[in-house]
Amino acid sequence: MPQSGLAGSRIRERRLVAKVRQADLAERVGISASYLNLIEHNRRRIGGKLLNDIAKALGVEASLLSEGAEATLLANLREAAADAQTVAPEVARSDEFAGRFPGFAALIAEQHRRLRSLEHTAATLTDRLTHDPHLATSVHEMLSMVTAIRSTAGILADTKELEPEWRNRFHRNLNEDSQRLAEGAEQLVAYLDDAGDARAGMTLPLEEVESMLQAHAFQFDALGEAPLEALQTFVANQPHLTTEAARDMALTVVRQLRADARALPIEMMARVLRDGPVAPERIAGETGAPLSAVLRRLAAVSDSLLAQPFGLVMCDAAGTLMLRKPVEGFAVPRFSGACPKWPLFQALSRPMQPLRQRLTMTGREARDFDCYAVSEPIGQMQVNLAPLYHSYMLIIPIDVADDSGAPVGSSCRVCPLDQCDGRREPSLLAARA
Repeated sequence: MPQSGLAGSRIRERRLVAKVRQADLAERVGISASYLNLIEHNRRRIGGKLLNDIAKALGVEASLLSEGAEATLLANLREAAADAQTVAPEVARSDEFAGRFPGFAALIAEQHRRLRSLEHTAATLTDRLTHDPHLATSVHEMLSMVTAIRSTAGILADTKELEPEWRNRFHRNLNEDSQRLAEGAEQLVAYLDDAGDARAGMTLPLEEVESMLQAHAFQFDALGEAPLEALQTFVANQPHLTTEAARDMALTVVRQLRADARALPIEMMARVLRDGPVAPERIAGETGAPLSAVLRRLAAVSDSLLAQPFGLVMCDAAGTLMLRKPVEGFAVPRFSGACPKWPLFQALSRPMQPLRQRLTMTGREARDFDCYAVSEPIGQMQVNLAPLYHSYMLIIPIDVADDSGAPVGSSCRVCPLDQCDGRREPSLLAARA
């Protein structure tokens, strides 16, 4: 039912909230109770003076009765209905429901947003708890302190005759270890509290580098022909980089992205993108740049030159993720191993061979992406030594899905797919899918 035809439902809802009898309201506005009943059941259209009179009698704005629920609320209700797995909501009547029961409609929409937020937090925490080296070290240190405290307390409890000097020493150790345990516990709680925020808890060098890159939108064209010393100064002054390891990694990435900007200036990228569709192989052919540089450059300039940003993922020959430019809808794990079905990893077995594949990222908001991947050797070639490779994957969101994408997940632990030959470990979500 169109939104404009639900004024009657809203009048009835407001009348009931105001505790006004139907006959009394009809008398106030000068119509019969039977006619008002037809209006409230959306069998008679209403507008103009009568709508204004009813709104005045109910003490509300006329627009509240005529316009009803906001488009955002209706969209949220439809999203909640689309995510339903065990029931079949009447999506076609969502507008009527929102008009008659705006409070319950807002509650359902809010609970749906809350559920999605909790699922995201659970996935991030699972990723962190399973694979975060900092967390593993912190837990190990806390267990060591607990063991030390237990040992010291046991000595004090079991040894009846203990020299004062040794007793004082054990008491001092007990006090110091308990303080360290309390401080470690507080730091661990704060660390876990930040786990649900992708921008918080920058404790690993890679996370600090990615934070710095996002702050600069992955573009370093302004550095131009700056010498190495200037690049080192630039990196050293970045507030996101707090460790020497992070600064070393950042310098390597910045030099690579600046080299890409030299080979593919922003003016050139604007021209080739204006001349045709986004086709990395075509751009590489027209510009003479390596395909890997084209993939990195497209991800960097997409924020400013294209209607929607592109994502980028990089890994080494062991499949470890080394760099991520996130894009909405394509979840990339922070710590755990990614989905082995990504073409990013397939490219490692086919060096220098460009790959293109349509992927569907599974989950509550399944979305399609065109992914281009290629791997290239790093370092100098040496006799009798196999080359090492880095692999890159450009992630391009697709607005209109055609059901041709290969279903993939983020990581096995939070992948909802029931059957997958590449699964490494059970999924927390498979039973619900």
